Amino acid sequence: MKHLVNPLDLSIDEIQEILDLAKDIERDMKKYSKVCEGKKLATLFYEPSTRTRLSHEAAMLNLGGSVLGFSSADESSASKGESISDTIRTVSCYSDIIAIRHPKEGSALIASEFSQVPIINAGDGGHEHPTQTLTDLLTIQAEKGRLDNLTVGLCGDLKFGRTVHSLIKALVRYPNIKFVLISPEELRLPNYIVQEVLKKNNVPYIEEVRLTNALPNLDLLYMTRVQKERFFNEAEYIRMKDFYVLDSNKMKLADKNMLVLHPLPRVNEIHPEIDNDPRAVYFKQVQYGVYVRMALIIKLLDIQV
Repeated sequence: MKHLVNPLDLSIDEIQEILDLAKDIERDMKKYSKVCEGKKLATLFYEPSTRTRLSHEAAMLNLGGSVLGFSSADESSASKGESISDTIRTVSCYSDIIAIRHPKEGSALIASEFSQVPIINAGDGGHEHPTQTLTDLLTIQAEKGRLDNLTVGLCGDLKFGRTVHSLIKALVRYPNIKFVLISPEELRLPNYIVQEVLKKNNVPYIEEVRLTNALPNLDLLYMTRVQKERFFNEAEYIRMKDFYVLDSNKMKLADKNMLVLHPLPRVNEIHPEIDNDPRAVYFKQVQYGVYVRMALIIKLLDIQV
């Protein structure tokens, strides 16, 4: 049985198969509207989510399947002290595939060890977010035309940002990728990712504090919010949350073909005036996320189309 817990669970060829299928879904949604009839997706979201949960649910409904689940731990037996393993063993009796989001790192891996059906990691703490990574890869390929020969700026919360961690692990497998890591010192990329992913794979990177210094040299800029829920100290969060704000003046420094991505939700790190800039593709990302999750569900359920 195949699960998606980590972006590295998929080979480059498997990723490309999913991206190609997602593009075909985009071209002809009707063709796929009944391929999951009789199938059920369970969404087990132990922490709040809008895009990721609804995107998975929309994907399954678009495929003709149905959805069950909960949107917070308070709505589940976790509030009574039930373990993840017991919840998964139970829910896998009711469903054909499970998407799980949990605030603790490693939760999706535990789920995969006890499930009778495929598990999709929809985010585990500050660790991994592989379906967002597939969304990002599809966005980059569709809008930029390639996944290689890119200088990628990652800006904001690089310490706790699971979307950043997953994207780095995926992109280092493509030729000639360079990273510019833009963050305050307190929110730098964790050393284990620097050592085990970037340096181990001989991927060039520089660390930069000022966004304005980095902008002129980027093919794409991946903005992230400073996540209040990852801070133990509210005063520290308040101090850091406005550190980077992308506005029209800063965008003048960027290349005319540079893309701006964001996993959303945003707070104030991208000024709304940027929304109409043709380089801003973060709302297109949202739509690509539905297509890629539809493709992923089809692949994990081994449905022949």
